[in-house]
Formats: sequence, structure tokens, C-alpha cells
Amino acid sequence: MGFTMHFRWLENSNRALRILLGLFVALGISQRVCGQEPPADYKTFGKAFIEEYCSKCHSEVEPQAEVVLTRFSDSDSIVRERKMWMNVIKQVRSGSMPPKEERSPGVAQAEKFVKQIEAIFDRADREAEPKPGRVTMRRLNRLEYKNTIRDLIGVDFDPTGEFPSDDIGYGFDNIGDVLSLPPVLMERYLDAAEGILSRAITPDPPAVPKRHLSSQYTEPASAEVASKLMESGYRRLDTAGKDGIETGPIHTPYQWEGSGEYLFRTKVYGVASDAQSIQGVILIHGKDLVDPSSDAELDTISGSFHRPARILKSFEVSAQSADRAEVIEVSIPAMANRDRVIVGQRKRPEGQSAKLYVEYMALDGPLDTRPDSHRRLLAVDPGKSVPEQTREALGRFMRRAYRRPVEAQELEKLAAWVDQMTAGGLKWESAMQVAMQAVLCSPKFLFRVETDDQASSVQTRDLDSYAVASRLSYFLWSSMPDELLFDAAANGTLLGELSTHVTRMLADPRSSALVASFATQWLQIQRLDSFAADAKLFPSFGAKLKSSMKRETELFFESVLRENRSVLELIDADYTYLDETLAKHYGIADTSGNATGQPAVAPDGKPILGESFQRVALQDRKRGGLITQASVLTATSNPTRTSPVKRGRWILEQFLGAPPPPPPPNVPELPTAAEDISAASLRKRMEVHRQNPACASCHAKMDPIGFALENFDATGAYRTKDGSFDIDASGQFDDGSSFSGPGDLKSILLGKPEDFVRCLTEKMLTYALGRGVEYYDRPTVEKIVASMPAEGYKFQSLVREIVLSEPFLRRGKE
Repeated sequence: MGFTMHFRWLENSNRALRILLGLFVALGISQRVCGQEPPADYKTFGKAFIEEYCSKCHSEVEPQAEVVLTRFSDSDSIVRERKMWMNVIKQVRSGSMPPKEERSPGVAQAEKFVKQIEAIFDRADREAEPKPGRVTMRRLNRLEYKNTIRDLIGVDFDPTGEFPSDDIGYGFDNIGDVLSLPPVLMERYLDAAEGILSRAITPDPPAVPKRHLSSQYTEPASAEVASKLMESGYRRLDTAGKDGIETGPIHTPYQWEGSGEYLFRTKVYGVASDAQSIQGVILIHGKDLVDPSSDAELDTISGSFHRPARILKSFEVSAQSADRAEVIEVSIPAMANRDRVIVGQRKRPEGQSAKLYVEYMALDGPLDTRPDSHRRLLAVDPGKSVPEQTREALGRFMRRAYRRPVEAQELEKLAAWVDQMTAGGLKWESAMQVAMQAVLCSPKFLFRVETDDQASSVQTRDLDSYAVASRLSYFLWSSMPDELLFDAAANGTLLGELSTHVTRMLADPRSSALVASFATQWLQIQRLDSFAADAKLFPSFGAKLKSSMKRETELFFESVLRENRSVLELIDADYTYLDETLAKHYGIADTSGNATGQPAVAPDGKPILGESFQRVALQDRKRGGLITQASVLTATSNPTRTSPVKRGRWILEQFLGAPPPPPPPNVPELPTAAEDISAASLRKRMEVHRQNPACASCHAKMDPIGFALENFDATGAYRTKDGSFDIDASGQFDDGSSFSGPGDLKSILLGKPEDFVRCLTEKMLTYALGRGVEYYDRPTVEKIVASMPAEGYKFQSLVREIVLSEPFLRRGKE
């Protein structure tokens, strides 16, 4: 079912409208919907609340903790001291204040007070001038370090295996305020730098590998080769042969290390029926080979062989006996997708034949055994002196490692150290290796430093182009800028080309980091790694199913990113990605989404088999979107049962940006004894739990949302019963409006898209900036949200608006 149908359903259904309004009333955001209530005014209720319940301890006469609350007279006065009032809200909401020995307001009075103060702040935020804020200088997290090393050095391994895990702030592991540098991590950095450069640079390269294969063991292979085709150690290739075994060409596959040059050799002689010389050929084959020879050229060669192929050398075979056999050599240049080397001969004129005898196939290489990273890192102008070469290679490396231009004294200090080491007898390559290790241990590499020549200024100002380039690359790639970004920063054109770079970078495979890092943390599905469902209750749940669950979500999110689809499809979509394991778990038989064991509703579906994921069309709204994916449903469950509270809270926090307050202290857990479980459904037991007045208000928001997902068990499988009890997936809000099932829930969320888009914007802005979204970011958030309908809610439009926003491009004192 497409989005047009979803919205038409909403427009034509009075029941849906009641559901929609009910949810927003329950969430306490009906003022946004109606827009008719007058602005919150501290004088109307807040001031009286403080006088009645707080003035005894917080008046101007001996105030507790030196906090005077009676001095505030209007809304503007509390906005000016927001931080203190946010603490007041926290204390009142948790029940910590007023103290138990003092007269306390009821739950409803306290909630009304909190909502009024929040509404005052909300209005102030919407009307305030935007401020960019200030980001704490922060170190690279584990993923950023790994990816940066990959792009800087070109060494394809994970050096972060022994690093301690990164701390989490605001839901993400790239937040500057929590990314500390403990001593143990500094030790790991030192070890990693040594290991990285030892792989990247080899001062004493190994010997050139040599491979030698007798022609008897080449392909095409047959048991008859040894007995019928081998003569004195040579394999006979006959243009008049009856099949490929006899005609050849012969070939063998090789493992090609790196992209360097190789040397191939073979030893041959030949005899032609007309006593003329034979024309031999050596070819290279590989799938997707660059610049292959044409079919017309290849058709001149006797026999059948793998294509595409490129003729590397044609040669005349003048030797006609084994004792005069010739060694033929050919250089195989650096190229992508090399696989097999082929030896054969040209076809003969009609009525004539030729026999080519081949003794062996030999391959030496790569001829330069230094790794590609060595050649790239230490590439220099051979016409320069050694000290000049040192400064050339180090300057290039430091610029990329520090992600900005290198100051002359920085370069000279390190280069002088290299000069000193080489003067003491150390090889130049070894000295450069040590110097580059020092760069990888420098704070200028380990931290994302945004230089500021006006650090003490209170004025808002632009970031320099190199800082913007780094913000952009670490946002989209979790890695350093590429050369195109560096060049644009150097040329001063970056700011005018940001939209173009966003499109380019999202199309790059490195943008998969946005899925692996942002999406999994926003959705909190990394919890799956430690989730263990009860083996007796869920015997099919295991590591393979968990892996498939997570991969479905990653592929789905990536499709929205790559195809630039509407972000609203994250709520509900008509497709997903499944492998055989997850398809069985969902009860889906084929790629058309037909149910297992049921008559096919949609034609042309292909069975979902094996471990490869396939795009699957969905036939109903049980699945579709993130909310009903097994990864999310499992991550918000308990090991033995579902948790409507966790699921409801997850949607409030991650989809609507309206998290409920933490539970009050000493609230008992649901009874879990066998007799309690068998006596009543989970829903009935939770209704008893909600009779506690301290719990009722928050559970009224969370539980109905969670109940809508009760048809999914603790591992995300669809069900109609909870034990012996029928599933009741209906919900009712405070205003009496009701709904039932995940389809209704998704329609509600789609009916108010700005709340989801606002929440997603705040999450992504937090991730992009590496700091929490503050009150002064509210105008920026609202501007982005307001721009999205005209852009069709496209994913890349959201990313582009964040990149072009003031907090992303500028900095202030706060």
C-alpha cells in the first residue's frame, strides 16, 4: 500500500482522525495540532505553584542551596535562567521536591506545573534567534579511527580491536563531551601506530614471489593429458584437435597480490604442417577486465577460452624441437580484475595445421614487493635531494592526517628528526616510518581540532573551509575528507559546492558508515548483540537470526538513503529485505510477499533461499517500515516476553522526540511467577500495575503504543495468542479514542509527519555536530522541518539542510 493510499485512508476515515487527535492529546502536544491555546504564562499558574509549595525553602530568606525561586515574576525571567529551571523541572518531576516532610502537590498539579514551564521554554525557543553553539574538541571514535586509517594509509585491517569501547552521549558514540582519552587508550594508540606503519611501509621488501607450473597440470584438465598429450614434458596443442583438451589454449588462474607489475614466462616450440613458423599468443583474462581485445581479434586464436581477454603478446615460434625450445617472456602491467593467464596459438589457413608444445607456465611478481601503501606514502620526485624528498612526503602525509594545511614549523620539526635519524645510519624508509608513527599519535590526528584564531570572541563566526570539510566527511563517511574536499577547501569553493558534495558523497560506498553508525545507534538495534531470548520459549532464536534481523534494517535504511526516498518510508513502506532465515521467521514464502502455506496473492514471486538478501514486496501492513522489523521489536523486548512499555517508550523517544520521564523510585516489577502468568494475560497484569498513581500518567502514553505491537512476540514473530490468551492489540487514549494493531499506529504517525521529521532532524543533527541539540538550536530544527514537505520529505534533502544549517557551518562562544 503506497503513501497516497495511506493519506487517503486518513482523509476518509473519521475513526482515524479520532485516533490521530487522541495520540497527540495523550502525548501532550495537542497545542501544536490545534494552535489555538494562548501562550503559556508563568503568572497564571507557575508563580502560584512556587509560592505554595517552594517558598518555604527557596525564598530570599536563607534559601536552601542558595536557590531563590520567589524572585521570578514572569515568563521572560525564567527563560533567562533556563539551566536552573531545567533542574527545578527535574526535581519536581521525579518527586524529589518538595521534600517528603513538606506539603506536596498531587501528581496532576506537578505535571501541570512542569508542562507550563516546558511550554514557556518551547515558545521562547521557537522565537529565538538561531545560534550555532560550540562543539567540544573531540577525539576520533573507534569507527572514525578505523575508517580514517583506511583512507589515510590504505591498510585494509582493523587496528581498533584492542581499543576500549567508546562512551555514549545523547544516544551516540561520537559526542565530544564524553569521548575521553584514558591512559589505556593512549597505549593502544601507540601500539596501533606501530602495527599500522609496519604493514604500510616495508624498509626491507621481501623477495619477489615465483610460481612455476608444469603444463601437464594446466587447464583444460583431463585424465588423458598425461598419457596422450604430454611429450618429453611438453603439452601438445593441436589446431586440428577434436576438442578443447587437444586444441587448447591452456590456462591457469593466479592469486594477484596488489596492483603491481608481473613477469610471465613460458617455454615453447612448434611444428606446422607447411613447415612455416607458428604464431603463439599470451593473453590475460578476468571478469570485467579493463580494455579487453575485440572479439574479432580473439576469434583468430585456435580453440575456445575464457572471455573477456586481452592479448598481451603475439610471438613467432621458430624452434621446432624440444632441444631448441624458446623461453617467451611478457610483462603483465598493473590492471584491475586479472584472473587467468592463457597460452595458445593463432588459427592456421584452411587445410593446414600446427602443433604448439608448451613445457610450463611461470609467473613472477609482484616485481615490486613493497605494498601499495608504501609506494603511495613515500612517492617523491626522484630528482630532489633526500632532505627535499623527506619534506615532500611528510608534508603531503601531515596535511591529510591533520586534515588541514601544515604549518612550516610543524613540518620542519618532524623532517629534521628524520634527517637526524638517517644521519645516524637508519634507512630513510625506516626513519619515515617512525616519523609517520609520531603523526598517528599526535593530538592533531587523534582529535578533530577546529582551529579558531578568535577563540576568545563572543561573536558568531564562520568555520574555516577545512573544518567544514572534516565535519562533512565525518558526518557522512565517519572518515577523513577525500582529495576533492581538500581541493575545494584549498580553492575556497567548498561552501558554494556543499550541495553537490553531499549528493556525491551519499552515492559513494563510504556513506554506508551513516547506516552502520548513525542508523544502528538511533534505532538502538546494537542491543541485539547482547540480547538472549529464552531458549525454551524461543528455540529458533540464535546468532544467525539476530544477524539477519540487523542486516534487514541496515539494508532497508540504506535503500532509503541511496534511492533518496521519503523519510516517511522509515515509518511504513511496501518492501523490505529478507534472507531465507528471516523469511521463515516472518512466514513469507517469496519475493512477492506471499505468506508461507497460503495461496499466492501476488504472482511471479521467487523463493527466498540461502543467505543472500533479496528485496521483497509486502502484501499487508503487518510489516513495512522500521517499527515492525524484528530487530526493533526484539531489541525492545525482554528475554521471556514482550514489553509494551519498552516498545511504547522507544517510539516516543526515537520516533516522536517526546520521551517520558524516568520511572519513580521503588516501583515494583510485574509479577513473573508461573501462576501469575497463567492467570492473566500480560495486558491484564499491566493494567493492575498502572493502578499505582505514580505510574499511571506515563503509562497512559507508553502502553497504548506498545499494545498496538502485541501481535509480535519477543523475537518479532507474528502471533495471535499470548500463551492461552487471545492477543488484544487495541488501544485507547485519555480522550476515549481507540485504535488497533500496527497498521493503525503507522497511520497515526504518518498523519502527523512533522513530529517524526522533527525527531529525526534532532537525532541526525546531534550525530552530525557531535553534541546534544540545545534550546538555541530550536529555530534551526524548525526551519529544517518546515522545508521538508516541499522537498517530498526526501532523505538527501534532510541531510543537505543539516549540512547547510548555521550550527553546522558556524561557531559561537557557547
